[in-house]
Amino acid sequence: MNKHPESAEPTDEHQITLRGPAELADALPYLMGFHPNDSVVMVALHGGRGRFGGRLRVGIPPVPAEWAPVADQLAQCLISGSERRDSRPDAIIAFLCQDPAEGESPSQVMERLRPFAQSLRTACGARDVPVLEALCISDGRYWSYCCPDERCCPAEGNPLALPGTTVMAAAAAYAGIQVRGSLRDMEARLEPLGTPAAQEQERALDSAGARLVSQILDVQGRRHVAEETLALARKLIERLAQAPAARPGESDAGDDRLIEADEAAAVILGLQDRETRDRAAEWMEGSEAVGALRLWRALARRCVGPYVEHSAAPLALAGWVSWSTGDEPGARVALGLALRADPDYTFAQLLHQACNEGLDAETLRRCLRGERGLRAARGDSALEGPVGSGQPARPPLPRRRTARVPAAREKRVARETAPASVPAASGPGTSHPRSPATRRRTRGYRVQSRRPMRNGR
Repeated sequence: MNKHPESAEPTDEHQITLRGPAELADALPYLMGFHPNDSVVMVALHGGRGRFGGRLRVGIPPVPAEWAPVADQLAQCLISGSERRDSRPDAIIAFLCQDPAEGESPSQVMERLRPFAQSLRTACGARDVPVLEALCISDGRYWSYCCPDERCCPAEGNPLALPGTTVMAAAAAYAGIQVRGSLRDMEARLEPLGTPAAQEQERALDSAGARLVSQILDVQGRRHVAEETLALARKLIERLAQAPAARPGESDAGDDRLIEADEAAAVILGLQDRETRDRAAEWMEGSEAVGALRLWRALARRCVGPYVEHSAAPLALAGWVSWSTGDEPGARVALGLALRADPDYTFAQLLHQACNEGLDAETLRRCLRGERGLRAARGDSALEGPVGSGQPARPPLPRRRTARVPAAREKRVARETAPASVPAASGPGTSHPRSPATRRRTRGYRVQSRRPMRNGR
């Protein structure tokens, strides 16, 4: 008798039945859209045949003392989110994915993570939802924490199947589903540049900040900066569109070479203004979206040194364009990094959680098209015209009535998991960004001055 559960992944036309831990382990990258490095993934199952439902992912906490409380929050988040969107899960499958550290074997990884797996099983069981299978995946092998039979689950683990040879791989190829490499690879594509390019970019950001701050303090100057930012961003998008894009797995160094340090600095600092950023979000579909996504990714890599927090704006825009064009895995990665750069960045919170809730991106696109149409009706340019009066603009994204902001650990779980509530849209904020160079000159006032520094919430 098979000691492991069966689970089915439905599609629009047929169902794929997965039998046993081997096929479950092989299916994980197709469920997520990437190989989830250093992650715990939980998937809800519904019905007697184990239909896949909501799923969530969060990085494995490095401190074992955090495992039990994180497991409790993950269980609550997945179960409550499934109840809101579909129905209460009948069971859950858990995956713990982590490669060995230096000097550590895959088997030692499995044993080290065993208490975390047990915490997940206990937390779900306390809510009357059993964990039917808990798998550890490390260095191309997998182990079951639930099966005691060493004939099918030996102590040394079992090797994963070769890529492209499983039932799930065949079904995914037929459905056009692609695995975009590892989570680590996807994040590396958006990480800050290394030296010496980073040093040149930091100097350009310092210089641009010194030039722009005085202008942004004035209402007319702020409008002028917004116009310049949007015009320069449009110019860079057109420049990138004329050059071939990097293929999957290739470096984006070609895009980086097409953007000068001072150009990147001017757009990065201009996007810290909420209204300017919302205008830039209108480049979300068609040919505009392709070039815009390449630009936002390139700008995220230019947020170096003390300017890392500024990457929340281009990363959030990259996540929005990815979601708008149907790349949900890419959207979640970019938005997760935006929240890592600035956990309180409401624009990224809203988009990340709306994407994970399964909301239709067309609703947001319709709002942005409406804003663009209103400006055109007033005679303003849809791309390079004035941002508007000194009054806060109407936010283009719909508001949700969610007043409570979770505690620090809860926020980390909520922003990286699928079933999470959508927070309220961003408020008008303040009116001017400040560069890290300015912060260094007024270090004693950094806490008090942080909010006026950036208004891109």
